[in-house]
Amino acid sequence: MSDTTELLQQSYLFSALNEAQLKRVEQHVVRLHLQEGESLFEQGDAAHRFFLVLSGQIKLFRLSPAGNEKVVEIVTTGNAFGEALMFLDRPHYPVGAQALQPSELISIDADDFARMLRDSVDTCFVMMGAMSQRMRGLLHEIDDISLHSATSRVATYMLKQCPPCSDDFQLPVAKQVLASRLSVTPETFSRIVRNLTDKGAIKLVGSRVSVLDRDALEDVAGI
Repeated sequence: MSDTTELLQQSYLFSALNEAQLKRVEQHVVRLHLQEGESLFEQGDAAHRFFLVLSGQIKLFRLSPAGNEKVVEIVTTGNAFGEALMFLDRPHYPVGAQALQPSELISIDADDFARMLRDSVDTCFVMMGAMSQRMRGLLHEIDDISLHSATSRVATYMLKQCPPCSDDFQLPVAKQVLASRLSVTPETFSRIVRNLTDKGAIKLVGSRVSVLDRDALEDVAGI
């Protein structure tokens, strides 16, 4: 078994494939290396391939007509993106993709992968089930944005990032990127952090967060 095949099998997207299918996918993959800030594709580009992140972080974002950026997702190691587009006729990427840090990816031929799925109904259903799980996660995020305040979203994020056996963690991305991901402005994010600090719930030094009062943070988050 090749190194690429082992890496593919670690992702939910390919875990249900048999050996022959994995070999077929491997014949059409390309390893990519991106530097920090390097673009993978632009919003509106034709979508002929989808991707699996082997290392690093990829920012998926949309630009408004005025040029304002909204971070839709930050894709990390072991996760795929762009795979749902293979089921569309003449698909185009609805977002842009850019590396937040040096990153390595596997690029997969979407057309050939879709043809392979047509030959295996069972594999197709397994993959669609996994994609449905991801869709439920995105719908949950929409609910969070619609039903919870900006302060609640920031507090919830802090709690999710904090390891269960520790009260300290490092913000994984720049603050302005995180603010966009949480659908708040950088100024609002800074104000919320100051308020949480004044409440004695957290302390932020650089990108290092210390949770000082988990109960208070949970109360703000509404947990």
